[in-house]
Amino acid sequence: MTKSLVTRPSLAESLLLVDVQNALNNTEVDQPPSESLLSDWAIKAHSEIDTMKSEVTVRLVDEAEMTELNQNYRGKTGSTNVLSFPVEDDFDLAHSEDDGLPSLLGDIVICHQVIEREALEQNKSSRAHYAHMVTHGILHLHGYDHLDDASAEQMEALEVKILSYSGFENPYT
Repeated sequence: MTKSLVTRPSLAESLLLVDVQNALNNTEVDQPPSESLLSDWAIKAHSEIDTMKSEVTVRLVDEAEMTELNQNYRGKTGSTNVLSFPVEDDFDLAHSEDDGLPSLLGDIVICHQVIEREALEQNKSSRAHYAHMVTHGILHLHGYDHLDDASAEQMEALEVKILSYSGFENPYT
């Protein structure tokens, strides 16, 4: 069952509306961070690189759903930690700042079991890893990538800077 909560930021944070969809069953031993934390991390990342009002969906899924998405959209077998789906330019879903409505930025899908497993393997808290994946996803929605060394360095430096605002250490060390 999917529950959805749209977090309405305060005036100071009004650059991003975050819709959190939790598609996990309630039997998970380790629960994901709260919708509020997920929203805060997304808002911090977005506000660092964009001043336009936008809306994003963050969806928490299990490995079965992530495996299917990874296969269907990337042609890769198995699950992964995070996927980002920017709104395509072909759709007329963007709004101008004049109309006061947020533009649709896209969707970030995060696999809970992979995050938990990677956090253990990398000797970090799952909360820190979630913050990193939300930040990473937001940057992808804004066109950042890590396809070559220069792009990866730029994206990683920005991630480290944004994560530091929430008190997290460099995830790459």
